[in-house]
Amino acid sequence: MKALADLNIPKTLLECSRYFSDPEISVEFLAALRWKDGVVCPHCAGKQHSYLKTRRIWKCRGCEKQFSVKVGTVFEDSPVPLDKWMMVVWLVVNCKNGVSSWEIHRGLKVTQKTAWFMLHRVRLALRDGSLEKAGATGSGEVEVDESYIGGSTRNMHKSRKEALQRAVDNNTPRWKNTQPYPGKTAVQGILDRDLRRVRAKVVPNIKRETLQMEILNGVEFGAKLYSDDAVAYNELASLYAHEVVNHTEQYVRGRVHTNGLENFWSLLKRGLRGTYVAVEPFHLERYVDEQVFRYNNCATKDNPLNDSDRFVLALSQIAGKRLTYKQLTGKEEGATTPF
Repeated sequence: MKALADLNIPKTLLECSRYFSDPEISVEFLAALRWKDGVVCPHCAGKQHSYLKTRRIWKCRGCEKQFSVKVGTVFEDSPVPLDKWMMVVWLVVNCKNGVSSWEIHRGLKVTQKTAWFMLHRVRLALRDGSLEKAGATGSGEVEVDESYIGGSTRNMHKSRKEALQRAVDNNTPRWKNTQPYPGKTAVQGILDRDLRRVRAKVVPNIKRETLQMEILNGVEFGAKLYSDDAVAYNELASLYAHEVVNHTEQYVRGRVHTNGLENFWSLLKRGLRGTYVAVEPFHLERYVDEQVFRYNNCATKDNPLNDSDRFVLALSQIAGKRLTYKQLTGKEEGATTPF
């Protein structure tokens, strides 16, 4: 198999479509990204194998099992050819507002159900498993904020509006309200200003212990922490240089603001409202991962990434991740919601 340096990496969507029309090139490209030091058997980690070119698979001489380049990746057990997978990955990482399953269905001639499943598998590949804490370098300035994702009440049926109002009325007194917007899902974000990298996660509630645990796990001790005046962020001054801005009075006080995260929330909600329209809380985490990937890898003066760079980066993260349809729909035995 060829090395990645010997292959031409497409620069545009048109080049991508033409380049991966050859199935052999698709296999070579993905194998070069996945196994930089030579093909390795995903079953036994053996390096002795033979390649069956007519079927585009390898046979390991150690365990004698056959495997394709899809095995052990988010593409595993998919009958969809690699050229269509490449197109989906390119569109997801480079369309700033995302791409809907109906667009994939019409453009690639797969069913809408298949397109929806493909998109969720790609979103899983985009998830960043980095454990690096925010605020560990540079000025150490970190923003933290939370937002709420869900449908607008003005678009809801009367019965649903009434049900939500009853939930609000029954959730008293105010200080016990761990979800101030019934029907919406809370998402917490942490932004490292120096690295311009955001970490966002769906949280089950906005209790103090929930939000502060995410901060303790994701922010370096001693960093300059900026947040709004929510009571959930109280008592952080002993571990961080914590300053707050009261949004009822002002949005910016010198360096103290959360406008970087407000920008991320606006991009996330624009994609959810304009492209995906309706997202169930059970699946929201993967949509958040998708937007985090695009935000963290957009072109800047310090990091001039282009469409091709994002495409290669996404494909380099497909190994070691698996999502079945039963897991996706919550029908797998023992499967539960994220919370």
